[in-house]
Amino acid sequence: MAGKTNSVIIVESPTKAKTIGVFLGNKFKVLSSYGHVRDLPKSSLGIDPEDNFKIKYVIPTKARKNVNLLKKEVAKADLVYIATDPDREGEAIAWHLIEILNLGKDKDYQRIAFHEITEKAIEQAIKKPNFLDINLVNAQQARRALDRIVGYKLSPLLWKKIARRLSAGRVQSVALKLIVEREREINSFKQEEYWSITGLFDKNLEADLAKIKGKKLEKQDIRSKEEARGIIEELKDKKYEVRKTEKKVVRRTPLPPFTTSTLQQEASKRLGFPSSLTMRTAQELYEKGRITYHRTDSFNLSGQSLLGAKNFIEKQFGKNYSLDNPRRFKTKKRAQEAHEAIRPTDVWSELNLEERQAKLYKLIWTRFVACQMKEAVFDSVKIEVDSKEKDSFWATGSQMKFDGFLKIYPMKFEEREIPQLEKGESLELKELKPFQHFTKPKARYNEASLIKELENNEIGRPSTYAPIIFTIQKRNYVQKNQERRFEPTETGFAVNDLLAEHFPEIVEVKFTAEMEKDLDEIAAGKKDWVKLLQDFYFPFEKKLAQKYQEVEKKPLEQKPTGKNCPKCGKPLLIKRSRYGEFLACSGFPECRHTESLEEKNKKTGIICPQCEQGEIIVRRTKKGKGFFGCSNWPQCDFASWYKPTGERCPQCNSLLVEKNKKIKCSDKNCNFVKK
Repeated sequence: MAGKTNSVIIVESPTKAKTIGVFLGNKFKVLSSYGHVRDLPKSSLGIDPEDNFKIKYVIPTKARKNVNLLKKEVAKADLVYIATDPDREGEAIAWHLIEILNLGKDKDYQRIAFHEITEKAIEQAIKKPNFLDINLVNAQQARRALDRIVGYKLSPLLWKKIARRLSAGRVQSVALKLIVEREREINSFKQEEYWSITGLFDKNLEADLAKIKGKKLEKQDIRSKEEARGIIEELKDKKYEVRKTEKKVVRRTPLPPFTTSTLQQEASKRLGFPSSLTMRTAQELYEKGRITYHRTDSFNLSGQSLLGAKNFIEKQFGKNYSLDNPRRFKTKKRAQEAHEAIRPTDVWSELNLEERQAKLYKLIWTRFVACQMKEAVFDSVKIEVDSKEKDSFWATGSQMKFDGFLKIYPMKFEEREIPQLEKGESLELKELKPFQHFTKPKARYNEASLIKELENNEIGRPSTYAPIIFTIQKRNYVQKNQERRFEPTETGFAVNDLLAEHFPEIVEVKFTAEMEKDLDEIAAGKKDWVKLLQDFYFPFEKKLAQKYQEVEKKPLEQKPTGKNCPKCGKPLLIKRSRYGEFLACSGFPECRHTESLEEKNKKTGIICPQCEQGEIIVRRTKKGKGFFGCSNWPQCDFASWYKPTGERCPQCNSLLVEKNKKIKCSDKNCNFVKK
């Protein structure tokens, strides 16, 4: 491989450095920056609006030792390669490294980038180095500055008007608004009754009533049981015959390879992975050289990977599963075409991964291979059965003819067998069955549906979805219920309502989406990042000053408990913080006594299996994450992430818990699942 023996390559993570080091041997010294080497200061805004928004960067305390090591190694090198990730964040880290190491001044350097950590990709990158893209750097700086301005300036207003320790975020506040609005839709939803009617005919045909006297029935046209009975009385004695049969071949095309967003959604649905776990695991797989770069919104696939998939499919499944020409997918306008979709670096590689990594890798692998397999083919049949008065029943069904890509990537396609009938064939109506239904509100967001909504509204970037979801939970603005769906807390409602009323532009979906487009234009070199900050900051600062005077203080409600403080005797109150509810003395700040709160609706009624005295209740970690613990804590330290059932495992006598909608043994070494 080309390169000087005393050249240095700098990447972000030690795992990535280790993987690259295996490929390069002793020809290069591969070092890690351990992430960001500079950031905004914690104790001040760090941005000077009066000096063209000059940003004050500092080296974090935890990074100083490693920065000094990098300086020493760079001083001994003839040439430095900066090989940080190929996106805005990676480009910004590269720029910071260049700045603090005086590269280009005291030392020659080259910027190299690759989308997969393989020997061939690294070799090609070293042969064809690029230049630092300052437009990507400026886009990252603009985003960081906007987020700092909103958080640093707006959070103190929340402290003053609602409660201490609250904070606002530019994009997180939009996600919170979506969850709050959905909750209010659910709360105001009025359930409505409706009915459907199914006809059971001879010759084993079951069909749904679709028309009455030629008029098509809409979903909620039959509003009561009485209406359904009246229709049944009209239809039950009529003569029926097959008016129409339609037979056609339906082809189901595989989904495209994963982008960051779709990977997070599918890993949530199929594996139950939170978005943060998906991103962390994908990062590990990328750094081990198993998958291509995992922060991407492109469906693009390299010619080499397509050829590899074709060869694999033909050898493993046969040519009847392989495509004559590669299937390509159209990428969205905002995506960076130079990037690839997320795919395995080698479709033939054998697994040697931890269980969590193996699960995600298999999901990525099967999605990639499936997207280059032939369509699944179904025989579809539709039968219409009519009376002379044009009362019509419809039956549809399909049966798989060829599994195609479904052979390795199962999806839910309902199969239903329909009897073979001919047009004009008479049928005897055996029975009419009415079925009661009720309208349902939209479901609360889970991680997958929230990410999809953010993406559809062009809010944030794929790499920011996991931090957004993590942050609104950490701040106790939303919590996950037992169905793993988001519900806003009282604090979340209060913060959202204040922002929505007084700073609608901060939580407005369209405004935030437009800001994302502006950041994209900065990245493309079409917009000035300082001008963007000027246009946002000065009107925002003026409005903020007004709101300090205008906004009425609405602290979170403090409820009396009827109990007195054990220290000073004054009444105890239920107070709220970012971590949830707790008991506190009304004599604060003179008396600072606090206690944890065990709410009645958080009790499970299950006796603690450890001490057999306390009750299992829902508790919360300091970061707001729920878990199940004993009410006798700290005397009893029983804790479980999963809800105990109160039953014991018949195989090993361990506790049975509710996990992934199943009742399983809590012992990892026991495979018992209750039927």
